[in-house]
Amino acid sequence: MLAMSDINCIKHLRNNKGLSISEIQRTMGINWRTAKKYADEDQLPKQKSFKKKGMMYEEKWGVIVSDWLFEDLKLRKKLRRTKKQIFEELKEMGFQGSYRTVCYFISEWMNTHQEEKDKGYERLEHPPGEAQVDFGVMEAVQDGEIVDIHALVMTFPHSNAGFAVPLPAENQECFLHGLNILFKQVGGVPKRIRIDNLPPAVKKKRTKNEEAQLTDEFVQFQHYYGFDVQVCNPRSGHEKGNVENKVGYIRYNFFTSAPIMDSYEGLT
Repeated sequence: MLAMSDINCIKHLRNNKGLSISEIQRTMGINWRTAKKYADEDQLPKQKSFKKKGMMYEEKWGVIVSDWLFEDLKLRKKLRRTKKQIFEELKEMGFQGSYRTVCYFISEWMNTHQEEKDKGYERLEHPPGEAQVDFGVMEAVQDGEIVDIHALVMTFPHSNAGFAVPLPAENQECFLHGLNILFKQVGGVPKRIRIDNLPPAVKKKRTKNEEAQLTDEFVQFQHYYGFDVQVCNPRSGHEKGNVENKVGYIRYNFFTSAPIMDSYEGLT
């Protein structure tokens, strides 16, 4: 059974952010049926034990730490955050609790998520210079109206670095413009970029017998900058789990409440 903080996170992604079951599955790194069960049930499941209290469960901190732990499970052990590193990062975000409080929460989380460590996938290797790219939909306020923000996120799983740029849409013009901005943020061009079947880049999806076919415009863009492209297999969100989790991290930390924006440059 999932921890209550995870269930609340699933509900938030479904009800407040409008994510699909598949998107919740990839973001949280859980089984599709589990995501469906907790996302669409009218009532939260009754807990046999008493409701847990404390800042890790009643405030945002438990959701943030859970997201980091889900993300780190996909990395090699030596690249994962230590309890001390997690505590220090929380302090920088304004956390007022103790180191012991964080340690207790992490230990309990690990005890209830042993099944997430092995999903039958081969562990992917992420050499330096390899990036993952994906969009995530957020909300902001512009001219008094709620608008959708399509954040293009680029991560480097080897170092766990992440970069993002908000865009008005997910069309080809925005996609290529966003990559240009991300390259400037990074200070260079990745050796390889892993993507899923993004319509601005892929005109024919990958199959068992054929490789994916890229759009002519994206191929020209790729050749100009000199990077390799790897398209994920269909229904294989774990192949770019690092960027999926970073999208969630950006959503939880910068779009918990819709920010007010004057322009996309300012929001960036």
